[in-house]
Amino acid sequence: MRDLVSVHVSGNLPIRSRALPFADRVEIRLGNAFPVALLVDRAAIDRHLDAIVSSRIALETATSRPEEG
Repeated sequence: MRDLVSVHVSGNLPIRSRALPFADRVEIRLGNAFPVALLVDRAAIDRHLDAIVSSRIALETATSRPEEG
């Protein structure tokens, strides 16, 4: 069984990123006291962006629908 780590990203959570050209990836750090680092290979950056954009569109679509009932 695989473990899952959940990180709640809120509007006031510090997010910093930096390129790691020697490793051909970027590091995205979330938080201050106990930061979580997300390492994204160059080949996966666009897939990651697409997932965020499509999730945002789905969220906006779901919240803009009139209530059924």
